[in-house]
Amino acid sequence: MDLQESSVPHADEVGQAKPGPRRLGVRGLIDREELVRVIAQSLYSLGYRKAAAALEEESSVPLYPPEHDRLLLNVMAGRWDACVETISSFAGVSKADLAVAEFLVWRGHYLELLGMGDTGLWRASEVLRRRIAPLSIDRRCVHWLARAMVSCDGVVAPEAVVQCRIALFLDLVEVLPPWFHVPSGRLEHLVESAVTKQVESCIYHNLVDEISLFEDHKCHEEQIPSKCAQVRVSQIVDPSFQFYNKCSDLHLRFSNNGNYLASSSCDCTAIIWKVENDDTLTKKHCLEGHQNPISFVAWSPNDKMLLTCGNGESLKLWNVDTGECNLKFKGSWEYTITTCAWFPDSEKIVCAGYDTGAGSSSNRIFTCDLEGKELDVWAGVRIPKLSDLAVTPDGRHLICVSCNEIWIRQLPKGWEWRIHEKQTISSLSLSSDGQSLIVNLNSQEIHLWKVHRSSMPEIFKGHMQGKFVIRSCFGGPNSLFIASGSEDSQV
Repeated sequence: MDLQESSVPHADEVGQAKPGPRRLGVRGLIDREELVRVIAQSLYSLGYRKAAAALEEESSVPLYPPEHDRLLLNVMAGRWDACVETISSFAGVSKADLAVAEFLVWRGHYLELLGMGDTGLWRASEVLRRRIAPLSIDRRCVHWLARAMVSCDGVVAPEAVVQCRIALFLDLVEVLPPWFHVPSGRLEHLVESAVTKQVESCIYHNLVDEISLFEDHKCHEEQIPSKCAQVRVSQIVDPSFQFYNKCSDLHLRFSNNGNYLASSSCDCTAIIWKVENDDTLTKKHCLEGHQNPISFVAWSPNDKMLLTCGNGESLKLWNVDTGECNLKFKGSWEYTITTCAWFPDSEKIVCAGYDTGAGSSSNRIFTCDLEGKELDVWAGVRIPKLSDLAVTPDGRHLICVSCNEIWIRQLPKGWEWRIHEKQTISSLSLSSDGQSLIVNLNSQEIHLWKVHRSSMPEIFKGHMQGKFVIRSCFGGPNSLFIASGSEDSQV
């Protein structure tokens, strides 16, 4: 027999499908009937009712077992004793679940009797005393039903009785074993769980919404940026590397949408670069006006503004479109700002610095609007000198670092807690969802902490940090990666 002839189905294969093996899959982990029922449920939920019905008929596997239809008929007919007998015959029902199911049945009967008015009160009291009270359930449920007898008023309409019985059946479905009723969306849940597991095990995952069901998911190492796309010379025209000795706080930061890059320099300027379609950079604006090296830049969440912080100077707010300085933040006190961050609405910022006026020095944290008006101020001896800070994306928490301590404070004024490190912290970075943070330590380690969970940190090693400030950061979809510079000229 040639290949073409062997590929033609026999007559008996065209008609009723013959039952296959009970267990499916290479490891035999999948029950055939369960798989057919899950597929049928998914087809019904997608609206393919004819296809689902054809699957049930051809496979001889109904979506619902006979026990399902029997219980449904008993509930809708109000055959309460038959309901309890049917449930008691089910396999896999624990004693606790059986008690809950019986309570639901008799509660439904009890409430229907109350809805009959005075004619049903005596029968309702008998159901409560003889059927419900002996069950092993929370006594508060019994007391609630007893109070309902006192407060009942009026007769329930017949159509309301039908709706109550449908609701009763749906409540029973939640208590009974999964084989009784295939959970809604079960196939979608299984497929999504499998895809999620594959993504979580993919160490190079760097794609967003590019997952296919036709093959196992796997990202390759080539999808992680590993090649230099462009080289930009220092903003200081100096062919030697002497500028490194002058400017240990050179700061670069991409905008939130990735369309721009801001870089600061010890020549007292900052540059806004435009990221072109081929990933090359072109100069958009050179920001001039600081008298000292610029040690810090911060993009507004809407990417329309940029903050720059100079050593020993006030803060400047720049318009990204025009390159003009919109505001120079000044206060009624003399201060040096060390770090700043935006609130998620792009309408408010928070700064940290120290007051050098009146011959004294004190640390402070303050928030202000875009007109420079101070809104909230934290000052005093208990406020440490901060080296870095951030605001969570929901605007509800302020995270600061000082020396060897991480300080998390609820906003505007609420509870706070602190995380102590054994080494000095040099920088802070917050994940895009605000659930995780990383700090760089002078011990050449990166520690990953969960913001709302008290546990030991994950520790990352490999980068070199001795002379300069290394600002490690999150990257990739959902902040799945940590990227770090290093003094050995590697990333």
